[in-house]
Amino acid sequence: MSVPLCTVAPMSEKKPVRTVAQKMGVKAGSRAHLVDAPEDSVAAMALPALELVEELDGEFDYIHLFVTRQEQMRAAFGSLRNRLRPGGMLWVSWPKGGRFGTDLTMKQVIAIGYDLNMVESICLRIDEAWAGLKFTRPKPGKIYVNSYGTLPGQRL
Repeated sequence: MSVPLCTVAPMSEKKPVRTVAQKMGVKAGSRAHLVDAPEDSVAAMALPALELVEELDGEFDYIHLFVTRQEQMRAAFGSLRNRLRPGGMLWVSWPKGGRFGTDLTMKQVIAIGYDLNMVESICLRIDEAWAGLKFTRPKPGKIYVNSYGTLPGQRL
């Protein structure tokens, strides 16, 4: 008599597939601002119904910056960060694999974020061409250790 070594759940019991927006933590009704977001990438995220604001006016729950160059990220990041509500998130997306002539890598995106006083938490694939990294404000009193960046107030 043979005993099965393991059992496999039927295909119908698989977890439901989560959208990119769900993985990002974007909630329906959030006040949002997108910067230079390619239409294909917006479609790939499958964003819920948002209060999408074209002008950078007031505070936001979710801001998403798409950039291809370090100087673009540095130029925009601070003003976007300053428009986040408490608990808000700033996502930065850059081309994967050196596409579109980018000079950004995940290490550089993290370093710039830390230089500008934000910490990263989630990195994911937005679509075939773009990666994304979530930045939030650091928690008061917490020491952040990252081999790619250091917060201004925590530098030796």
